Amino acid sequence: MKRIVILGGGVAGTLTANYLVPKIRGEIRDGNVEVTLITDRPYQVYEPGFLYLIFNRLGEAELKRDIRELLDPAVNIVIDRATKIEAENNRVVTENGVYDYDYLVIATGARVVPEEIPGLKEGGHWFYNFEGAVRLREALAKFTGGKVVVSVMGVPHKCPVAPMEVSFILHDFLKRRNLRDKSEILYTYPINKIFTMDPVVEMIQPMFDERGIQYKTFFNPLEVDAKNKKIITLEGEEESYDLLIAIPPHRGAKVVEDSGLGDKGGWVPTDRYTLKVEGYENMYALGDATNLPVSKAGSVAHFQAEVVAENLAAEIEGIEPTAMFNGKAFCFIETGWEEATYIWFDYYTPPQPVMPSKFVHFVKMAYNKAYWLTARGLL
Repeated sequence: MKRIVILGGGVAGTLTANYLVPKIRGEIRDGNVEVTLITDRPYQVYEPGFLYLIFNRLGEAELKRDIRELLDPAVNIVIDRATKIEAENNRVVTENGVYDYDYLVIATGARVVPEEIPGLKEGGHWFYNFEGAVRLREALAKFTGGKVVVSVMGVPHKCPVAPMEVSFILHDFLKRRNLRDKSEILYTYPINKIFTMDPVVEMIQPMFDERGIQYKTFFNPLEVDAKNKKIITLEGEEESYDLLIAIPPHRGAKVVEDSGLGDKGGWVPTDRYTLKVEGYENMYALGDATNLPVSKAGSVAHFQAEVVAENLAAEIEGIEPTAMFNGKAFCFIETGWEEATYIWFDYYTPPQPVMPSKFVHFVKMAYNKAYWLTARGLL
């Protein structure tokens, strides 16, 4: 029997399993193949929904589903925390067991590490995990005016466009509450422009100007002075704030780091086309876990899962795998309370943003509701 272990129950792991099983269902039914998904929590979270949760536009219950509801019934589900990948022995060690594999899929995602910026946990907020988003929602509800700093404190991070989105929505949120005239919004980014992609900068920066959203570049926080509400940067600046919305530094999964499989950021070195882990013929990596120069976004994990599933099915059948990932990404960009645009791009095609519209925003809101069909592999 061939054993396929998928490590991670987020969108990348779930979609890989749900795309793979139908391709090899006969082999599973005959007892020739076993697919096991290991995840450390019994539910999946729709993380793009955090952007809406903080403004009270989506509730907690809409952002969680039991992992068993999402996966094909032919997938063995293990709810346990993986502690080590023993690549030389082809096995995954968890807190409560050991799982041998013939093929391993690493879909362990990214994690926020606010503790890497001293004072940030005490003096700042973020919306890149469930607990942080709930806490920020409470802070925004109580906000009565002042200076809000939206600060990107390191790259790469999940959902690269979200800091711009939160700035736009915050602008409209404050206007709706008659607080915009009493407030400043300052957006900061660590490099010499407000985003990594020039076509996006060319569209977004004038929109920031029109709305009075200020911005600073080459802004790399070293420390947050929580008592005095100041951000201290590598460039020698001190920036005051009344409310700090931080995008904390990110790292790869701890199990990847503890297994010696990650680079200095904990990201898995991965072939940009085949999605095989460099140096390992029987390991794939996808989604936020990789070191690839693509967005850490759900759409990327979606497109990569199709490639990994197709290639794994080919290997099970003894066929040379030929599916290639072309770097495809698709991202909605909310540019206000009821307005959005989108971008798509790949390794060969730069993004070409379209003019924002209410229609695109409503498509995004509809997708928020329909996401769970995507996780099941149906959309």
